[in-house]
Amino acid sequence: MTTSETPLVSVLDETGRYAPSAAAERYLPLIEAIGDAELEQFYRDMVVIRAIDTQATNLQRQGQLALWPPSRGQEAAQVGSGRAARAQDTIFPSYREHAVTRIRGVDPVDIIKLMRGVSHGGWDPTDPKNGNTRLYTLVLGSQVLHAAGYGMGLVFDGRTGTGDADRDEAVIVYYGDGASSQGDVHEAMVFAASYQAPTVFFLQNNHWAISVPVSTQSRVPLVQRSAGYGIPSVRVDGNDVLASYAVSRVALDEARAGKGPQAIEAVTYRLGAHTTSDDPTKYRGSEEEQYWAGRDPIVRMRAFLEGRGASAQLFADVEAEAADAAEDLRARTVELGPPSADKIFDHVYSEPHPLIDQQKAWRAQYEASFEGGAQ
Repeated sequence: MTTSETPLVSVLDETGRYAPSAAAERYLPLIEAIGDAELEQFYRDMVVIRAIDTQATNLQRQGQLALWPPSRGQEAAQVGSGRAARAQDTIFPSYREHAVTRIRGVDPVDIIKLMRGVSHGGWDPTDPKNGNTRLYTLVLGSQVLHAAGYGMGLVFDGRTGTGDADRDEAVIVYYGDGASSQGDVHEAMVFAASYQAPTVFFLQNNHWAISVPVSTQSRVPLVQRSAGYGIPSVRVDGNDVLASYAVSRVALDEARAGKGPQAIEAVTYRLGAHTTSDDPTKYRGSEEEQYWAGRDPIVRMRAFLEGRGASAQLFADVEAEAADAAEDLRARTVELGPPSADKIFDHVYSEPHPLIDQQKAWRAQYEASFEGGAQ
């Protein structure tokens, strides 16, 4: 099956016009039930996180961060899926899910701490305020194994598929097209399918694994990889926040109801660099970038809201909120001081560890040996 023959769930066309594809038919009742306040929240989420993302990129360029992975262009896939999850669900991000983590309650400055090098993980995943959100993963693909294992644990513990929609749990894990070629991802799918784990595999296909195009990674649509393991799989327009929301909502509901793992390929595009250490002009052309810029998820959603009669005041308020969020991020980032030397030993393990204690004591003794010594 070629890409053109693979059904794509989409609701909004590139101009923001409501034009559902044939594959979207089953999702239309859910989409049409979305109220104005929720639609406006989707737009607000995307605009604010882009402002935060842009500010973080600028901070890295100014020496405040060691690294930053931009998410520009992928906001709709993340906001749609993030808003589709329930409070009891567990999130396993990769390292670019800034919108998802913010929706779940993670403070963006905690991501900054990780990228600045003053924290091992950034936030406490066991703290309820962080919305069951696990830490960013820089060892790509490993988070997919973690999510499959967590989902298996939910099955073993009877915390899913009981019929209690308010308590049953699911898992959603994010990974990219590059990670989809790793063995870890495929092993995770084998185990999730075998044990019918309530894990939703959310693949953000942004077309580039750093400099390797998706056309080199796979000769068939990536959605077929999960389908090959017997996992129900859907291909969605990842720049359409409404389609992303509906597809994710259904997949999570079905996983929670005991129907086993689900998979989503969100077709999107990384408008920026892979990270701030990357130069995309070395491997892709301006025509491609312009094509996808014309399918910007924020521009598309704004056009849709304008077509529904949204006021100019709404957009002004959102822009003001985004600017405030960006300035707040800058101010609090600049205020971050260097970590203490002992910080490197904290949180290496979740429980006290004798080897870490020995290393910490040795470092203190070593530093003390220089005090009052020969100059």
